[in-house]
Amino acid sequence: MKNRLSRRQFLRSGTLATASAAVSLGFLGCSQTLIQKIPGFEPPPPFEFKPTPNRLLDLPDGFSAHAFSRVGEQMDDGLWVPGKHDGMAAYPGPNGKTILVRNHELQAADKTVGPFGWNNEKIEPSTIGKIYDAGSGELPCLGGTTTLVYDTKTQTLEKHFLSLIGTIRNCAGGLTPWNTWITCEETMQKADPETTYEVDHGYNFEVPISTEIGLADPIPLKAMGRFNHEAVAVDPKTGIVYETEDRGDSLIYRFIPDKTGELAAGGKLQALKIRDLKGADTRNWRDRTQKIFWWTYNPIPVGETLAVEWVDIENVESPDDDLRIQGAEGKDAAKFARGEGIWYGSSEGNGEFYIACTNGGIEYKGQIWKYIPSPYEGTSREDQQPGTLQLFIEPNDRKLMENADNLTVAPWGDVIICEDGPEEEFIVGITPEGHLYRFARNAGNLSEFAGATFSPDGTTLFVNVQSPGITFAITGPWHEIRQRPLT
Repeated sequence: MKNRLSRRQFLRSGTLATASAAVSLGFLGCSQTLIQKIPGFEPPPPFEFKPTPNRLLDLPDGFSAHAFSRVGEQMDDGLWVPGKHDGMAAYPGPNGKTILVRNHELQAADKTVGPFGWNNEKIEPSTIGKIYDAGSGELPCLGGTTTLVYDTKTQTLEKHFLSLIGTIRNCAGGLTPWNTWITCEETMQKADPETTYEVDHGYNFEVPISTEIGLADPIPLKAMGRFNHEAVAVDPKTGIVYETEDRGDSLIYRFIPDKTGELAAGGKLQALKIRDLKGADTRNWRDRTQKIFWWTYNPIPVGETLAVEWVDIENVESPDDDLRIQGAEGKDAAKFARGEGIWYGSSEGNGEFYIACTNGGIEYKGQIWKYIPSPYEGTSREDQQPGTLQLFIEPNDRKLMENADNLTVAPWGDVIICEDGPEEEFIVGITPEGHLYRFARNAGNLSEFAGATFSPDGTTLFVNVQSPGITFAITGPWHEIRQRPLT
């Protein structure tokens, strides 16, 4: 394990001037190859994209995409499919079916793409008690989730219905080992008697996985923290929940529940700190308004392994929206560049977490971090063998990856990235060795991809295009992805 402080001192000593210059050129964007941690890096040959019959996606030869559950379609509960499809996860259902739970990043004002109609005319009196924030009876919040039942064998949607309502900007979330979905509010909206907001927002909510039509009880998981949430991932070995925050100076949090699988029962919220680098700035940004020379610009390099510790966060309901300030300025927690997707995987057999920071890096094009928990994670022995953080990739090249958002881990170990950049949007794959490849292109518009997740049987990649709001089921010869040569 490298020591961060000794590395800095070593570079400053001048004994590695030549190597330092080469590294600096890579971080200044002169050579993407220098940034990659793989000796003799050669990118895999690009796929030749072909349009699908619906002309909405371009995919490699042999792959196809079924578009379904579009915004405005009528669902099985009589409501309309809400818009702004976002984070999503897949679960095993009865008789080999797949159950999907999907977020909708809506606000109270989004009535025209909400589930209740253009003027919320479909809200029934029996529904009011299930709406987290009914908007004082005037303007209910319309963020929430829908649940879908899909047959991967026949490639048909069997059922879809509203499963949570009354929240704001449900961006991403995460699946749990106890068969629920955690949906996250990306907002810090407070209750306000001068407006229609009845309750505070900025929480996580848990949605049971079910094929039965009905709304979940909207119980805010307050002990998990009130902040600008993005996504969560759960370690199945410990039940600890890891959380990301979509802010330019965000933290990475973990929640240790008092009772595994019972998040509403309370627990401890903590933030990640790099052990040998107090108040670390992992964003690798360089102030372009100033002349900063390479020998004073000292980013964290790709591939470096950093020991971490976790600091306690107090006052977790954060009335002043200051959890990240409390952690970074008061407790030396590490800053991250807009933490977005996080997913638990095991591409290297460790049981690691992959974390997207959407505008990290010198070119603001995004980073993917990897966190490997301690064998004693969350216990008093954790400091004996701490968890480690590693910058997995930072391409600094929009042709390789631009603004990673949601992500998942494929059955064969590749990390699958949904782009959310200003130009053409792609689904990007990353091999365990760090090679990047583009797998799919949004051919319909410039809207972001979101919610990538594989069916339990591994045959289907589900993914959303947020606007206008479409879900796709992508199938094809996945073995060709796994076995294609990298040079």
